[in-house]
Amino acid sequence: MSTPILDSIRHVSDVKQLTLPQMEQLAAEIREELIEILSQTGGHLGPNLGVVELTLALHHVFDCPKDFFTWDVSHQGYVHKMLTGRRDLVRRMRQFEGACGFLMRAESSFDHFGAGHAGTALSAALGMAAGRDLRGGDENVVAVIGDAALTCGVTYEALNNIANHTKKLVVVINDNKWSIAKNVGAIASYLNRIVTSPRFTRWHKKTEELLQRWNWKEFARLERKAEGVAKGLLVHAASADAGTPAVLFEEMGLHYYGPVNGHNLAELINMLSFAKAAESPVVLHVLTEKGRGFKPALDRPEPFHGCGRFDPDSGDFDKSDGPPAWNNVFGSVMIKLAEMEPKLCCITGAMPAGTGLNPYAQKYPGRFYDVGIAEEHAVLFAAGLATQGWRPVCAIYSTFLQRAYDMIIHDVALQDLPVMFCMDRAGAVEDGPTHHGMYDIAYLRPIPRLLHMQPKDEDEFQDMLWTMLRHPGPSAIRYPRGAAVGVPRKEQPQTLEIGKAEVVRQGDLSAARQGRRVVLWGLGNLLPMAEQTADLLEKQGLSCTVVNPRFIKPLDAALLDAQARAADVFVTFEDHTVAGGFGSLVGEALDGFGCRAPRVKIGWPDQFVEHGAIPLLRKKHGLTPEAAAERTLAALGKT
Repeated sequence: MSTPILDSIRHVSDVKQLTLPQMEQLAAEIREELIEILSQTGGHLGPNLGVVELTLALHHVFDCPKDFFTWDVSHQGYVHKMLTGRRDLVRRMRQFEGACGFLMRAESSFDHFGAGHAGTALSAALGMAAGRDLRGGDENVVAVIGDAALTCGVTYEALNNIANHTKKLVVVINDNKWSIAKNVGAIASYLNRIVTSPRFTRWHKKTEELLQRWNWKEFARLERKAEGVAKGLLVHAASADAGTPAVLFEEMGLHYYGPVNGHNLAELINMLSFAKAAESPVVLHVLTEKGRGFKPALDRPEPFHGCGRFDPDSGDFDKSDGPPAWNNVFGSVMIKLAEMEPKLCCITGAMPAGTGLNPYAQKYPGRFYDVGIAEEHAVLFAAGLATQGWRPVCAIYSTFLQRAYDMIIHDVALQDLPVMFCMDRAGAVEDGPTHHGMYDIAYLRPIPRLLHMQPKDEDEFQDMLWTMLRHPGPSAIRYPRGAAVGVPRKEQPQTLEIGKAEVVRQGDLSAARQGRRVVLWGLGNLLPMAEQTADLLEKQGLSCTVVNPRFIKPLDAALLDAQARAADVFVTFEDHTVAGGFGSLVGEALDGFGCRAPRVKIGWPDQFVEHGAIPLLRKKHGLTPEAAAERTLAALGKT
């Protein structure tokens, strides 16, 4: 693969020296390199292929890092990274000590604001603009938001405040009609009306001709003097055909311009230059194609949003012959339970594929709701459904459910509504600190009435989901990303006894073994690690009891009390932070029983854990049987 123009970029300012033909060649080289790299590492291919020209134009017009950029979610920041001195890191995308899949302030001074969740860019950019104004600075602030960000409530909170808090801000809407799945709701239709208005298209062409003919600084000066005329050109003409599109932004005090072809560098540079010269907040609506330049990603935008390894020629993904993924097990069980319970309905936030619910949505479209990237609304919506006798399932990743915390307490638990929270991606994931699901035990355990579980295998997963469906109040279940265990599910699920753990290995807890009695509680996907640790300890002459807790809340207090009277050390395992996690919960219960035995908590440390392959991260942070055995022996004074 030959990349002469990309090879010549030593500093992002070099982009400013390129001619348009050279920039177009650079765009092609970047696409080719992204496809080659991500076919080996995985990552957010579709979103980045769609913003190549936009990113080049931004760096051509603005002076980063002096000028400030915020990128919503920032998963589309790979091109930005390649241009700002991190091309070698991008070659190790999402790998340990390689580039993070999102922007991080700690990674580069060019990353002005880190992200990973949607809807944050506009509020952050407004704060930056206000801070600049307070100190009398002259830097430009640019927020690049996806059309999906307009499904996030916090974006509208920012829009509502922009005109009151700053006089200069550029907002770029990267409109590719997708978030992760296809965009849904009135906002997607609203933007489509703008794009498809015939009269708007005619006026847009005339305006483009003016921008190309005139000096853009002079145009900006005249636009400020003749604001009403500009509005007439760019807003009211479209409104006549499209039912007042763009008026939303105008009424909030932002001047709307566009739509702009997001793959036409000349047009992008002209419009961004115009926006840069404006002395009032500006919205620039840019149309891009998710997956541009790679036909498989164009044909299948959803799987190529965030993908694993694939063949760069055919676009076929690497296949696994192992057990099904946890999310696919979840989707399959939901179909089965929907057959058994006609009141069951499923809700997700732009994640029908990621949560495994696409097959369910196809079979039960009337009982499926994709609300877009709007987790707070999703939980409140579920609460409303529950008041009408329905059994709503909120399928939301652990890291994203954090965003709806108040609703879980105030609207679901306080009213004792039977909403089921199904949290995929619980535990560490390769994407890093913005996506690790390491906090849900800590944030859910203080909530009264909430049932909380984690399964050890697929069959127990099905039983837990059925138990949640039968439970009269709120409930939650956590499960990891990736392949499940491979245990077949029974034909009919069984209701589990609430708060009852399972002893999977019974050791000798008699007084005769005093000083050698170890109890290990291995939660969910770390139960195998607990069993492997027990194997190592038994080789040292210790007697080990291994427990599958099943329930995080309520704990099996009777079993724990009995063990507290005999065990010489307790060891807990969790794919979660140890601060406020399952081990802390067990420790508090043991304190209540008057147990003085030492405790060893195996889990993630009280810090933001980096991105990388999970086995490597576990080894680094001591989540291995060997590390657990060593710490257990030390707690018993046997090292």
